[in-house]
Amino acid sequence: MDLASFERSAAMVDSSSMFDEMLSLDGVRTRSSRCVYCKGSKMLCGKDRCSVLARFYSMNRAKTMMDRTEMDGASPPSVFIGRTGYPKVAIGPMIPPFHGDTSLMDTPERWVGLSIDNIIDFRSNLVRGMHYVDVGDVESPNKMVAQTRELAMARNPPDISAVFSKKPFGRLTVNDDVQPFGPSAPLSRFDVSNFRLDNRIEKAFFDTDLLSRDAIVSLYGNGSLVSQIQKAFSVGAFGVGKRRRFVPTRWSITAVDSQLGLHLLETTKTSPYINEYRTYETQSLDNRWVIIMMPTSWRYELIEAWYPKTAWNPYGDKIAIMGDHEFYDGRKDYASIGGCYYAARLAVNELLHREGRQAGVSILRESHPGYILPVGVWNVRENVRAALRAEPRTFR
Repeated sequence: MDLASFERSAAMVDSSSMFDEMLSLDGVRTRSSRCVYCKGSKMLCGKDRCSVLARFYSMNRAKTMMDRTEMDGASPPSVFIGRTGYPKVAIGPMIPPFHGDTSLMDTPERWVGLSIDNIIDFRSNLVRGMHYVDVGDVESPNKMVAQTRELAMARNPPDISAVFSKKPFGRLTVNDDVQPFGPSAPLSRFDVSNFRLDNRIEKAFFDTDLLSRDAIVSLYGNGSLVSQIQKAFSVGAFGVGKRRRFVPTRWSITAVDSQLGLHLLETTKTSPYINEYRTYETQSLDNRWVIIMMPTSWRYELIEAWYPKTAWNPYGDKIAIMGDHEFYDGRKDYASIGGCYYAARLAVNELLHREGRQAGVSILRESHPGYILPVGVWNVRENVRAALRAEPRTFR
């Protein structure tokens, strides 16, 4: 089945019965009687759009995927490593029910400018296959382990045929660190065909004396996308021999952002200061970003303001503000605001590295009511990058 055929079949699903079903699922369950009275038509919550309906429509499309125990499609390529139950975690492919060039579905570097509805629409088509392993079993003879690793190292969308032991279940899964995805199902087996490994990642994989940090930095320097590196890192493709491990996707995203940011900071901290004050600005997904650079030694802060009726302040009546920071010597504990801190730090250091300059940086993020669902930490990295590609306002 191709994408057009899938969309036609999804449109035939009975939306009234589907809506009743989706309201009972975790993550779509309403928390206020206002939702019952509103039914997505009056916007009583104050949001620009209804997050319940956004999830419903995404899962309405996915309904055709949930009544089967077999699936055939072209993975973007994409894998997911869970964290629940660590160190015994679920690993496996992410599969849409259609073929063709699906690479957009797992390349967040290409998502700037898309709407939340666009992103939810294609990400909800990804079914997560699950096979449980210990995180240390990266060299297990089990075929599904090897194929999951190969999929994460692929350079093109492979064809996948999967057989599940149960029908896909669940909901649209959203998280502030990880991109949204659709239902999940335990795997009996899956086969991968018609793919090529990324030569750069394959070389790092076979070098069992290369530290994972050095592999990450080398691949980044050779032009690999951050999202590609994060996938390969999550399946234990890098590092010294027996120390390799599966890394939950949520952790691998932040680990790679953090390592690359620290690598670039080594140069930033020894570079001359910028010559002026600068401000950069952009807006996306009803988020407003302002980046302020100052002619000082390295120091950095990220401050987020979540307006009422937004993803992480849905029932508040005041703006919720949080932030974290570091000075020249960096920080030793994990940032309280999570992975977004490291994603933004990487983005600003990319610019300073290109310019051979050093600066103090303050990033201000406002999330407004149109940001109805979290879409992942890529939103921070890629929009700060986008802001820094524009000409700044300068002050002396």
